[in-house]
Amino acid sequence: MVELIPREVLFGNPERVSPHISPDGSQLAWIAPRDGVLNVWVAPVTAAGVDWDAAKVVTDDTDRGIRSFTWARDGQHLLYVQDTGGDENWRLYDVDMGTMARRDLTPFEDIQARIIATRKSHRNEVLVAMNRENPQLHDVFKLDLTTGELDKLIENPGYAGWLADEDLVVRGAIAPLPDGGFDLLVRDSADAEWRTLLTITADDAPASDVLAFTGDGNSLLAISSAGTDTGRLVKIDLASGDAQVLLEDPEADVAGATLHPDTREPQIVEVLKDRTEYHVLDPAVRADWEAIEALHHGDPQPIGRDEADSTWLIAFMDDAGPIQYYAFDRATRTGRHLFSSRPELSGYGLAHMEPFSFKARDGLTVHGYVTFPPDGGRSGLPTVLNVHGGPQARDVWGWDPEAQWLANRGYLCVQVNYRGSTGYGKSFVSAGDREWGAKMHDDLLDAVQYTVDQGWADQDKVAIYGGSYGGYAALVGAAFTPDVFRCAVDIVGPSNLQTLLDTIPPYWKPMAAQLYRRVGNPETDKEFLWSRSPLSRARDIRIPLLIAQGANDPRVKQAESEQIVAALKDAGIDYEYMLFPDEGHGFAKPANRLKFYAAAERFLARYLGGRFEE
Repeated sequence: MVELIPREVLFGNPERVSPHISPDGSQLAWIAPRDGVLNVWVAPVTAAGVDWDAAKVVTDDTDRGIRSFTWARDGQHLLYVQDTGGDENWRLYDVDMGTMARRDLTPFEDIQARIIATRKSHRNEVLVAMNRENPQLHDVFKLDLTTGELDKLIENPGYAGWLADEDLVVRGAIAPLPDGGFDLLVRDSADAEWRTLLTITADDAPASDVLAFTGDGNSLLAISSAGTDTGRLVKIDLASGDAQVLLEDPEADVAGATLHPDTREPQIVEVLKDRTEYHVLDPAVRADWEAIEALHHGDPQPIGRDEADSTWLIAFMDDAGPIQYYAFDRATRTGRHLFSSRPELSGYGLAHMEPFSFKARDGLTVHGYVTFPPDGGRSGLPTVLNVHGGPQARDVWGWDPEAQWLANRGYLCVQVNYRGSTGYGKSFVSAGDREWGAKMHDDLLDAVQYTVDQGWADQDKVAIYGGSYGGYAALVGAAFTPDVFRCAVDIVGPSNLQTLLDTIPPYWKPMAAQLYRRVGNPETDKEFLWSRSPLSRARDIRIPLLIAQGANDPRVKQAESEQIVAALKDAGIDYEYMLFPDEGHGFAKPANRLKFYAAAERFLARYLGGRFEE
């Protein structure tokens, strides 16, 4: 039997993650713990590689840890965002690499700041979106890194997003439409009038996205499903509106593109199927990409490069191992291993993630992944159906600590990209419209039946587990189909769709029509939403529940868990409830994560019989 992997190794802080190279290539920054809290570290880069001995921590977070950051284009400042207690009111901070001075660049209460763009044409400026004056709308500000001054450039008339060109001019905007679609607006300069370049219908929206202006400012790159089912990479001429299709796949949406740092033309395009497929459009990088693919058996993800375009940073995703980070030298076409996100895992037996698919009861093909215990056989296994959140998201092949945790404890982990999930075309997303707790749940049930029919799963020992929408699905499983599941684990899942939609964050309001199209309208569909709410059938629950909630969650409020807990208590139904006062939509603090997973694996062991760490 494989050794039990400690929870700390799986869910504690990583050793190092998220490397970012400075614009001039002379420094490498990354996230790593300092006194148990994730902070940003920096080390010089020499001809011999990174001088790890000279590494120093440059931020000073002592609470939730820093999870994302970027270099400013001046190479002098590091920018990062941080909220309070998981409330998602992100404020923008920086640290001066010369003086180590740190600033709160958006020192306002109850605001959310987002970086729109940095450009090397304006090295000491940053475009920032901030909802300071209207909590529903993000205005555009220019931030001067030298003085710290914020200058408002655009007052938002109702737009949901902004796009800047290579001269740091906001020339693109997303204007939501009442039916859930949106207009893509453009303008020729900062003083010109906005005009509609194209309209993305509500049907096309699930497989559409706006990527970037080209370097010359004359075209726009986008992912569009207009006239087809899957999202295609297109280049739209701003003068004529004509769209040139650069890449399409009839089975899956384009997932993203690596763009040339100056021309902003696509070089490598990703299509996400069971694993990521890569299409090299730029012949100048074909040999580079072939050399990169030879470095590691995992799926390579380009995550950054210096401005000289001589060094690329690559993250290799592997299903049976942590993320491996490499620096690739284009001159010699050689790669140097930087670090592993969790090197401690190398001493443990890890499991492989296997793609599978099945026909749902109405004939729709549904894809997913199964992860078997590395030494537990492949038949009659206790099983955990691990439902992804979103729901407009998807599970992917690669490192998944929960899949490894469940497999290591002796369970078959089943992950399903049920209808409504993204990546499989717009019709697959739209097949989930108004199907929360209905056909979307049927797909989960059909997946369980498929694993039982294959002989993999013990149908009497199946748990349903998930966070956000996955938490909702767990509550639906307990309330609507309790005969299928032995127990359920809900993490920040809504119990009442009416109250969920009535309390969405104010900055979601511009895109509320799209949300109502997918779920239901809280003004006109009250009875319908109640019928799809687990709270409406709480008294039908007959299986044990573990519920975990962050008190500061702005998306799924604490009341969503409190409502179902009160109903369970009133009905005398067995439950455990964990409320984390310093967390939001998920658990950022390692101590909280470890506390939750300790409770969850004891809970699963009690009802499914798997292993757990004392």
